[in-house]
Amino acid sequence: MAVCNIPLFLKMSPSALLGFKLVSTEKYSSRNLLTSLTEACRRAYSGDSGATPAGFHGPLDHYSGLIRDGTLREDEHQRAVMQTLDQLHKTLRGYSNTPTSFFSKFFQNPKAPKGYYIYSDVGTGKTMVMDMFYSYVETEKKKRVHFHGFMLDVHKRIHRLKQSMPKRKVGKMAKSYDPIAPVAEEISEEACVLCFDEFQVTDIADAMILKQLFENLFLKGVVVVATSNRPPEDLYKNGLQRVNFVPFIAVLQKYCQTLRLDSGIDYRRRNRPSAGKLYFLSSEPDVEATLDKMFDELAFKQNDITRPRILNVNNRKVRLDKACGTIADCTFEELCDRPLGASDYLEMSRLFDTVFIRHIPLLTLNKKTQARRLITLVDALYDHKVRVVIVADHPLDDIFVHNGEHGHDESHILMDDLGLKRDEASSLSIFSGEEEMFAFQRTVSRLTEMQTEEYWLEGDRSAKSKV
Repeated sequence: MAVCNIPLFLKMSPSALLGFKLVSTEKYSSRNLLTSLTEACRRAYSGDSGATPAGFHGPLDHYSGLIRDGTLREDEHQRAVMQTLDQLHKTLRGYSNTPTSFFSKFFQNPKAPKGYYIYSDVGTGKTMVMDMFYSYVETEKKKRVHFHGFMLDVHKRIHRLKQSMPKRKVGKMAKSYDPIAPVAEEISEEACVLCFDEFQVTDIADAMILKQLFENLFLKGVVVVATSNRPPEDLYKNGLQRVNFVPFIAVLQKYCQTLRLDSGIDYRRRNRPSAGKLYFLSSEPDVEATLDKMFDELAFKQNDITRPRILNVNNRKVRLDKACGTIADCTFEELCDRPLGASDYLEMSRLFDTVFIRHIPLLTLNKKTQARRLITLVDALYDHKVRVVIVADHPLDDIFVHNGEHGHDESHILMDDLGLKRDEASSLSIFSGEEEMFAFQRTVSRLTEMQTEEYWLEGDRSAKSKV
């Protein structure tokens, strides 16, 4: 007889869930570090200029208050970064990159304060401190975005501007048109403060335009605060044509001071109340039946029938074979073996609050492309508080294996197209798997947090829609 290990949240009534949440939030102060606090900041202040919590005078005061009431525990590394960001918050009072008159737009913009580039290992609280800073920035012209989403938006703007150009006449040479500066001007008109979460560069198309894009943004008075798992000098490490990317690092360091948040603690991986079993091994008995039952329990609460869904993404149709309301039941092959990318996963994150991912295999170097897609998928789901239930062939920490082989036909074809020998290609991150190994540390950390009770409660959109 099958043993059905259903997560606690499926078995509890709404009133019991509320009571459980109130009791569980009295302890385990570190568990709020990267979940409820960040979400509270985003919900309360992401769209309101100058809105600040009653009783607090800025991000440092807020952080100290959360230490005093036991919501957070003291972390000297976080405090040092928060003190720096608090000073920037004060400096930005009254700052604007908007010309004050018609004539002023022809003169140099007011000197913008330097921004900050905050890096550390995964789970140390850099997103939390940035979000707390962002919540106190007193301007309507501010944006807080995941770097993936930002670059997708940039490429869409570039495409739109190119499409708007007059078609060249037959027999005439087309005039060269560089849309980067106009795109930067558009963005600078929308925001004088940009906060980026997970600043990372893995795409050569992004790498080649970043210097010109950000140089124009900085010249337009945009102040940037970013978080990353890498120091600036390691961005796009061993990437294709990196020599053309390196000048961007100097631009970034000129306009943003580097801060290291080196607490050495991954708060996501500390002991925290679990939502029940959400990560299964394919070798477990009756695991498919267990997940089917979990899906049915969740689908029962939806005002929908179980059916295929078609997602419209940038004039493309993406089919998911099984979904019900805000619940999607997918396989790894469906999500990561197809040529899907960040825009597809962001659309999924918008439509669904729970995603089942079945049959995740062992990800070797021969599956680097699929590994990249899984990393991008988890980033999108995590950033939008989408809940996951997973079946994999191996434990979470062992999913990705760096076996040092380059056996995939696609890799060999690309090496040949680039005119590279095998030993020359081995140092490039696109072939070595180094970037995937590095990024997968973040994926494991995030998937660990996504199994906690608090993350699941935060991700329940049906509960929020009733409020």
